[in-house]
Amino acid sequence: MMIAAWLAARTVWQWVLLALGCGAVMSLGQAPVDLPLPMMLGLLVSFVFYSGAARAGRAGLVGFVIGFAYFVLTLTWLTEPFQIDAARDGWMAPFALAGMSALLAAFWGVAFSLARRLRAGVIGLAVLWPLAELGRGYLFTGFPWGMLPQGLLDTPAAQALAWVGPYGLMLLLCAGAAVLVWLFDRPLLVLPPAAVALAAVLWPMSLPKPQMTGQMVRLVQPNAPQEEKFDPEKLPVFMNRLLEATAAEPQPDLVVWPETAVPYLLEYAQPVFDEIAIAARGAPVVLGIQRRDVDWYYNSLVVVDGNGQVTDTYDKYHLVPFGEYMPLSDLASKLGLRGLAEAVGGYGRGPGPRMIDLGALGQALPLICYEAVFAQDVGAAPTRPSFLIQITNDAWFGQRAGPQQHLAQARMRAIEQGLPLARAANTGISAMIGPRGQVLNSLPLGVAGHVDAALPAPLAPTFYARTGDMPLLIVLLLGWGVLLARRISIDAPRRRP
Repeated sequence: MMIAAWLAARTVWQWVLLALGCGAVMSLGQAPVDLPLPMMLGLLVSFVFYSGAARAGRAGLVGFVIGFAYFVLTLTWLTEPFQIDAARDGWMAPFALAGMSALLAAFWGVAFSLARRLRAGVIGLAVLWPLAELGRGYLFTGFPWGMLPQGLLDTPAAQALAWVGPYGLMLLLCAGAAVLVWLFDRPLLVLPPAAVALAAVLWPMSLPKPQMTGQMVRLVQPNAPQEEKFDPEKLPVFMNRLLEATAAEPQPDLVVWPETAVPYLLEYAQPVFDEIAIAARGAPVVLGIQRRDVDWYYNSLVVVDGNGQVTDTYDKYHLVPFGEYMPLSDLASKLGLRGLAEAVGGYGRGPGPRMIDLGALGQALPLICYEAVFAQDVGAAPTRPSFLIQITNDAWFGQRAGPQQHLAQARMRAIEQGLPLARAANTGISAMIGPRGQVLNSLPLGVAGHVDAALPAPLAPTFYARTGDMPLLIVLLLGWGVLLARRISIDAPRRRP
């Protein structure tokens, strides 16, 4: 390939600059830009760059630099929490963004380097890149934010999530790019797969209207800025917004408040629950609150019935590293350093996914904020729910990329499971999401109010809901094994005397 030959003659710094540009173009697929075509073009160019890297070290460098540029621009919202108290924490923002981006980019760099060591051409990268993304989503509690399939949500290709999930769709993207690069010097052969790829992104998407259950869900958005959320002078303002929205006509069948909407510990919140019951007029209210036991505080979701009594409690179990818990605090506890673990450990971890019973609306799977990022967490539900509920406080993440990307991931979970998702966010975006990922009703960012949304009926269990990621992992590991065996068989004659 002429392009690969031209790349091979470039200096290291020219490679770095080209890779930075490639990663920047790929990031255009993520919200709030939402341009999937440049993202796919960047993916294709990544495979071209890989083809031009003759050595594993150069390939690893290219993969790392592409990933670093991609994640720095995708995860700009990571700087927002440090601006809540900028005088104290602002200096840490660039280090947090650069550090996280470098860590995630390392997964890509390793994939590029190992693929080149296998000498399997673009096929090796098509196998190992999705495998690296699986590692990024699972290892060290996982952080799959900003996967390339997230940029395809408003295209027909996104519906493949119901069949293969996010990592399977990543494999399809990489396989398509590998085929195009492999056929690059054969114009007549490259046209059909290129046309299919363009159609998957550009073809107008028309989804059938979901069937409705007849139940009405009210999503309440108080719009409490993070720096004011627990200000004693502002607490009555935000609480009145929540209660007034709950009491508005017509009466809904369910009311959902955001994460930590009640600013008191559960043990002291009964007077508030009594007010909530009066406002809700018999409808159950799902809300976020903090609670504690002898050892820990918990980020929790509770169901308050028409009498103001808590009928169900769910504790968040997939916690945010450094934000909600300190990594390795469990190890400190096992080593007998209990006091240290409690001092730096943050929230306690809940027991895992479980259902909450909402009476006539059926059983729902609760997700608190970060938990909606993980396809495997939603798929780990003990039984199939009627719908998903996500409560979140995206006020930490500003008014642009963070909340919009978080909504995108909630939409992915709906498609993967074929389930509707009711989402209440403190500052937005609150939304009712259909079982094919379409936003049916929503409140925009930075708006106080509520939206009444009809609850869609679930679809039949999707293929991905039944299988999860295990079949794909097996396929990718087998692919890696075949490529490794091929490399060993090629090298064996060279080692003979």
